Amino acid sequence: MHEAMQQKSVLDFEAAFRRERLRQRIQFLVFGLLFALATWLAADISQFTFARLWEATPRMGDYLVRTLPELHLMSLPGDIAYWYYGFDRWLKLLFDTLLIALLATLFGAIGGLLLCFPASRNLVKNYTLYFVCRRFAEITRTVPEVVYALIFVVAFGVGPMAGLLALTIHSIGAQAKLYSEANENIDENPLEGLRASGANWFQVMRFGVLPQVLPNITTYTLWRMELNIRSAAIIGFVGAGGIGQELYHAISFNYYEDISAIVLMVVFTISLIDLTSERLRHRIIGRENLT
Repeated sequence: MHEAMQQKSVLDFEAAFRRERLRQRIQFLVFGLLFALATWLAADISQFTFARLWEATPRMGDYLVRTLPELHLMSLPGDIAYWYYGFDRWLKLLFDTLLIALLATLFGAIGGLLLCFPASRNLVKNYTLYFVCRRFAEITRTVPEVVYALIFVVAFGVGPMAGLLALTIHSIGAQAKLYSEANENIDENPLEGLRASGANWFQVMRFGVLPQVLPNITTYTLWRMELNIRSAAIIGFVGAGGIGQELYHAISFNYYEDISAIVLMVVFTISLIDLTSERLRHRIIGRENLT
């Protein structure tokens, strides 16, 4: 009798296992077909074909070759000096871009930090407050920075003020989302202990939540700094100040060598900031936490 029950249990387990495997395979097939359909529709709408890509590749290569200066070994210092004839002006504009990105990151981090706590479902009991904060963060980050920049250029005129406001609003929404998601993955036990000892909501956020998410907040803020530098260069195309305006001018008038010179300056600056941010993050959170 006991052996019969064991055999029946084994047969039931095998049958359940086969049903689960069949369900997973059907699910994988359905999602695979949906993904293939979505990919085909996206390629069709965007008019993407490998033939067009192959046909356009030589033209892209020709354009890139035009942006490269003629450098000769015998006259290399003079050729580089001629290539970067506008270095002083470009460096000032690049510095303006860095300041715009830095201030926008600071304001965005402060706004995102204030917004992330009521936007975390596990930290607020009032669903209306949570819903409003979440939707506000979605609205601010969904609209591209370029659109905000266009609006602020009309309101404040051409200059860095428009770029600063555009990046700040977008950064608040993006950082609020990242910070709130970090909040929703914390350990709840310290929070329960603080509540049991009589701590109010603000004290729970300060001493229970913030110490747990501070490494993530640091990482996300430094990462946002890099994004804002890139974005600050892009929104300059619409008159929002910084090196982007000079780059747009060079592209519009086909100053090919100026394009490569400015782009290399931006790439070098972002790489340098990336290395600095990595060292700063390791120093703040500790290298032992990376292993």
